[in-house]
Amino acid sequence: MTRIVLMSGSLRRGSVNSTAVATIGRLLARRGARVRTPLLDLRTLPYYDQDLDTADGPAAVARARRLLGSADALVISTPSYNGGAPGVLKNALDWLSRPWGDSALTGLPTALMSASPGPRGAADAQPGLRVNLERSGAVLIDHRPLALGDAEALPCTDQGFTDPSVLALLGELADAVWEARRGAADAEVIRPAGDGGLHPAVVA
Repeated sequence: MTRIVLMSGSLRRGSVNSTAVATIGRLLARRGARVRTPLLDLRTLPYYDQDLDTADGPAAVARARRLLGSADALVISTPSYNGGAPGVLKNALDWLSRPWGDSALTGLPTALMSASPGPRGAADAQPGLRVNLERSGAVLIDHRPLALGDAEALPCTDQGFTDPSVLALLGELADAVWEARRGAADAEVIRPAGDGGLHPAVVA
């Protein structure tokens, strides 16, 4: 079983970041019946409080840590609030980064992207979040930087984005995640039908 966890930094209904990770999940799920792409819902996590971080911590935190601990990779899409990632996403990383040096994030291949209704695609949130992830012990997957601008204008369904150029962009990211996942060196890489030869042209 391959498990690639998805995380959206936005809580609102109709979030373009939630749509982005849903699309990536759909692309990854094409790779076989034994691929799972669960979404980690950040609204379930309390504010980080070291006084509560004893033993397994609060029940929601324990579940999130187990989910990440069993993951082969993580994909995060973030909005930008005041030039940085939202507090709810930083809060999740604070919980998931502990215990220090032996956390659910330690050594976990992680891909980062962003999306926004604005033209810059929340690109300004990515540098700080990369620092947070690196200091949490995550291994950032090497891929072309990806920020989807004007994302609310993009065609989509409840299954994700449908625009071919956007699917090409997210397909590239899905390829990078698949090839960098834990155990990839020992597994055959099976690409989804129809995703070969894509050359994305819209990257912020």
